Amino acid sequence: MKSSLKLHGGMPLPVRVIAPSRLVALRERTGLSKAELARRIGVSTRMVFFYEQGRHTPTPQRLQRMAAALHCDVGELTGVLRGEEGLVDLRFAAGLTLDQAVELLRRTPVGRDLCLSAPRLSALEQGRPVLGRNWRDRDVVGRLPAGLAKIYDVPVRMVVDAWMRSRPDESAPVRPRRQPQRRSSDSAEAAWQSLNERQRIYLGEILRDERMTETEMWMRRTHHLPVPRPAEWRKLPLALHAPAEVVGYTRLQERLRLNGVHDPGAGATVHALARRGLLVTSTDLVHHPETGEVSRVRVEMTRRGRATARAGLGEHAEQQPGVPLLSEWLWGVMVRVAGAGPNGLDRDALSGRAPFYLGVGYKNRSGGRPSRGFIDEVPVLATDGTHVVGYRWRLTPVGLRHVVEYLDEYRRRYPHVDTTSVVGLADIPS
Repeated sequence: MKSSLKLHGGMPLPVRVIAPSRLVALRERTGLSKAELARRIGVSTRMVFFYEQGRHTPTPQRLQRMAAALHCDVGELTGVLRGEEGLVDLRFAAGLTLDQAVELLRRTPVGRDLCLSAPRLSALEQGRPVLGRNWRDRDVVGRLPAGLAKIYDVPVRMVVDAWMRSRPDESAPVRPRRQPQRRSSDSAEAAWQSLNERQRIYLGEILRDERMTETEMWMRRTHHLPVPRPAEWRKLPLALHAPAEVVGYTRLQERLRLNGVHDPGAGATVHALARRGLLVTSTDLVHHPETGEVSRVRVEMTRRGRATARAGLGEHAEQQPGVPLLSEWLWGVMVRVAGAGPNGLDRDALSGRAPFYLGVGYKNRSGGRPSRGFIDEVPVLATDGTHVVGYRWRLTPVGLRHVVEYLDEYRRRYPHVDTTSVVGLADIPS
């Protein structure tokens, strides 16, 4: 197979070969002729013929233009699944040759500190030892993923994951920064202090009701029941415009009644909180079996409202997980899969959107970034080996490495997640 790529330091440059049959299928699906595809990627029709015959492989720039013309990801042409990208895949997806990537990196402090060159970047991508000044300094090398992420236009976590796939025998290049729990902001505490006792009770009970609703949504996912979008379920029913003796009280009204603050002044209190930007109110129509169609008032907490309520309740402010860590929810999913051991977790045991963030071949939304590729669906064969009877989730090699590398940090950050099931995880075959 021919390519216009050069040699650097006597070593062939890494290329990503496209599958000829896949290219033909994607071109026909898009309705493009060979000539039109050639025009869009800037080559001759004869070169497209060579691509489809497997006699040539495109350069990174042409591969990127080809994917754009065919309305697909580069991975669909190369056969690299989402969540399985190595460092070379990220560079090809960015449409950069080694020389172009090095030129961009040499403009950065870390690129200069590492004396980055095409042979060194090629060795890094191919998992070979990289020799040179500062390449044994973990602090200096640990700055490189952020530099790569910037020129490839991807999140740093994608570079870290790709690095761990490309260099499986090395420790992770990035350690998350130790972040002390942040106190609530002064503005949130000031907003709480500005509320009267009644308003504080309302805001606190609305926060508790939202959390209860969030738990209910999680339980629905667990039992494979339909779950509305967060933008919908976060709008909490406050009141129905009908006699209470007929329609009863909403759950939020019952909570307020237990606190002795549900009375004709409820509307004024809610509007006062809304004027401060702590709540948003809305109305809709619902059907009630006793009265038919009835107007309903709903309240939704704003981000500022949650911060204010947490400050008043003495809770720490929410934190984003440090790079390259997962959120507490996704870490809990990883622990479940890891705790299932070599046999894996039944596919139906994972519901909701977790696979879109963690599963090989997934991405979290249309046009979004690929998943982390930490878990994969593994087929389970019948006892006679003749057919597949089901699928189970197992950790991928990089998923296993991620858990082992960052287990202590996760335990420190998310102490409520029970990790006793992952003791000795490094001994589990991947």
